[in-house]
Amino acid sequence: MEKKKMDLRMVKYFLLATVLILGIRYFDVLLGGAGRLWSIAAPLVMGGIIAYVLNLIMCRLERLYFPKTKSKAVIKSRRPVCIVLSIVLIGAVIFLVFRLVIPELVSAIGIIGSGIPVLFSQATAWAEENAEIFPGIAQELQDMKIDWNAIGENVLNYLKAGVGGFLNSTVSIVGSVVSSVINFTISLIFAIYILSSKEKLADQVGRMLRAYVKPAWRTLGKRILGTANETFSSFIIGQVTEAVILGTLCTVGMLIFRFPYAPMIGAFIGATALIPVVGAYLGAVVGVIMILTQDPLKAVLFVVFIVVLQQLEGNLIYPKVVGSSIGLPGIWVLAAVTVGGGFLGISGMLLGVPLAATVYKLLRDDVNGRIGG
Repeated sequence: MEKKKMDLRMVKYFLLATVLILGIRYFDVLLGGAGRLWSIAAPLVMGGIIAYVLNLIMCRLERLYFPKTKSKAVIKSRRPVCIVLSIVLIGAVIFLVFRLVIPELVSAIGIIGSGIPVLFSQATAWAEENAEIFPGIAQELQDMKIDWNAIGENVLNYLKAGVGGFLNSTVSIVGSVVSSVINFTISLIFAIYILSSKEKLADQVGRMLRAYVKPAWRTLGKRILGTANETFSSFIIGQVTEAVILGTLCTVGMLIFRFPYAPMIGAFIGATALIPVVGAYLGAVVGVIMILTQDPLKAVLFVVFIVVLQQLEGNLIYPKVVGSSIGLPGIWVLAAVTVGGGFLGISGMLLGVPLAATVYKLLRDDVNGRIGG
């Protein structure tokens, strides 16, 4: 009996070594196959993510949708109505943010582009007036002799030359847009199917796990998934709540202090505040640039206002709304944002914190269980 176990173990090690060697030998082929598999499965994975986010809203709407009714028609309509309302709410928020931000941002970029020559001329005149204080600066500005008309012509010629390349790539651009729209539509339909029959799907998955997975592994998987679900749901709800509060406070404060672009900058800072730690500062940079086109002094005052608002948000709002809900120390929040952003950009920043919080909680519970802490 012992010999059979040893032989079976040797066979397992041999197969594992063979798979490892073949994986290293044909790594490029496996990588290409994984890429193709991901491109096929991506709409379904995105649909699962959309379903998870929509479910957070849908569950709360279902508790508000005639909770004490006895009417079968109302009860039957609860799920589809709440699914539609969840999609409409998220779509309305996204549309409102883009409607407030994009037109004003385009206008500000145009103002910045037309204002640079004027700003340079003013700086040159100021330096010449104060030549005895800054003699070197005045001389340098005079020697530069920037021909803004020539620069404008060069930019125009460059844009004309790029039109041909743009037209040549129009077909591929249109193809990419159509492909993205199709993938998003598939993802949304898949998400709706998941939400409409989530109880049935959960029961089917549970039956399959009971049939093929050992009880110990089921318990471990349930604990991991339960912790991940608790962390991700708390993070998403808390982060969205915090972003709404910060965006509202920013807009109200800017209106009180009569800063320009108050609704647009407030909405933009609220949207970027969805990215933990650094998001609001990214939005503030855009706000400073836009206010600078109207009034440089107000841009400086806006920086002071944002610093004070960020201190209020970081010390009072974030710990109460988000920090306590995910249970992750501040140093690991910053590390998760940095590492996640390095790997996956903005998506990594958004996913890094709840993922790190999940791993942190699991490790903490395991360590405490082993040492009795």
